[in-house]
Amino acid sequence: MHRKITKDLFDAFPPERKGDFWSGYLYLKYTEHFFNKALEVGGMEPKEMPPLDPAIEEMLSAVAWHVAETADSADTSLYHGKVVRPQDVRKFFTLKENVNLSPPERVVPFKIARDIVIQSPEAVAAGRCPCRSAAEDPCLPEGEQDVCLFIGEPWVTFMDEENENYHRISQDKALDILESCHEKGFVHTAYFEHAAGNRMDAICNCCGCCCMGMRTWNTMEGALPLLAPSGYVAEISEECNGCGLCADDTCNFLAISMSEDGETAVINETKCMGCEVCETVCPVAAISMRREPSKGDPLDLDELRRQA
Repeated sequence: MHRKITKDLFDAFPPERKGDFWSGYLYLKYTEHFFNKALEVGGMEPKEMPPLDPAIEEMLSAVAWHVAETADSADTSLYHGKVVRPQDVRKFFTLKENVNLSPPERVVPFKIARDIVIQSPEAVAAGRCPCRSAAEDPCLPEGEQDVCLFIGEPWVTFMDEENENYHRISQDKALDILESCHEKGFVHTAYFEHAAGNRMDAICNCCGCCCMGMRTWNTMEGALPLLAPSGYVAEISEECNGCGLCADDTCNFLAISMSEDGETAVINETKCMGCEVCETVCPVAAISMRREPSKGDPLDLDELRRQA
């Protein structure tokens, strides 16, 4: 155990949340094992993984159960995400100054784990996506799975030193990863966790076939408050030529279908999370994003800092 970085991690938790330190330590150090435990807790088949010390295994199970048992309400949820459009997620990786914000609930509609506190924003770590690592048939080959991004200290130094699957990268490299993931049709999600001192610590770039959060969201049709929409919904114009590209396994939230006559795409606004993937793939620019008040407000750092 590296004493300084462990002490820095402990110091990052406010006095009233010091009890969450061990959850954070275990989650950040053994990320893939934690997600494997989450599969088991969720009633899914866990993946075979190298064994850990039995005491560590038991503690990771306890952390996973704690997250699961609080997940059925936005008032108690400890681990949740906010879908962020590409132009807004890039702002996290061009920051030059620290950020300390408590967004309104229209942006982050949860009672716990909702602050944005980014110390040393130039610090970024990339690592193997734990959802894809746990997936039986991931959509990315093993050598291309380093698309999970952590931002700010002390998380980045801790993971760079203590988690063998993560390494420090530059902001420019992070922007390249975001661009590549968007081109592949992946969704950007900012994650907020009690294991990070009740604040945002990571940007997930995942998909409906691998992401545990999205898979659970789709299976339960949004009944479990794991994710918050971007604040936008997709809108189809009369320019649509019925090609079906947006509906052909493109929508990660299963929100797009074709009309009965097959001539135009149809958006299910209840399911749409406003991720913007469909707008990007449309070959005739027939899809645009519309602000939708029922979907909350965007996670836009510029706007939040103006309001602070």
